[in-house]
Amino acid sequence: MSKYDPLWHYQQSDSSQILRLPFDEIKVVLGFEIDHSFLSYKKEAVPYEYQAGKISLKEKLVTFNKIMEG
Repeated sequence: MSKYDPLWHYQQSDSSQILRLPFDEIKVVLGFEIDHSFLSYKKEAVPYEYQAGKISLKEKLVTFNKIMEG
């Protein structure tokens, strides 16, 4: 079990093709702020049908893209 599992389950419940989550919303979901370790864990999103895309430190936003089957 990963410390980011609550985030992966949260995004899995969304059917958007592009899911943009502000750092503040991610903190609410996880109970802690994301840090540099997120870069190592972001690949865990793939089994939950999302791929971490752009991580904007300026906008404090993570963009996840729905993985299309096919």
